[in-house]
Amino acid sequence: MSVDFSIGGYNIKGWMVAVALPVLSAISGALYFSYDALNRFYATEGAVADVLAVQSRVQTLEQAILDNDVRGLNTKLAALSTNMQQILEQQKVLLDLRSQVDKATTITDGLGDTLDVLQTEIDDIWDAYDSLAENPLQ
Repeated sequence: MSVDFSIGGYNIKGWMVAVALPVLSAISGALYFSYDALNRFYATEGAVADVLAVQSRVQTLEQAILDNDVRGLNTKLAALSTNMQQILEQQKVLLDLRSQVDKATTITDGLGDTLDVLQTEIDDIWDAYDSLAENPLQ
């Protein structure tokens, strides 16, 4: 049994179709695999470019950390905290002193008026004494 096809004036025998079909199938499979592999390569290449960009940014960050001495920042922050505590303690002392100065100012302001009155009385007494000294019998 032999199968023959006649397409466009060409006679194609069955055994040719039996041989050509697996060959064409293998070629089409190879083309699909090549296309898929090429797309995966392009995707991997894009991912590598992203990784290289991230690596560049990481190197920039590492350099910035080294330049700014981030490792020594902890000791500087501890010293700053100690200084802030001392400043707050000194501020409390200054506020107490300010309160005392305000009280003293209030007291001395009142003393000034009292001293003026007393000075006037002393002057009046001296004036009276001087007038008695000039005219003792009057």
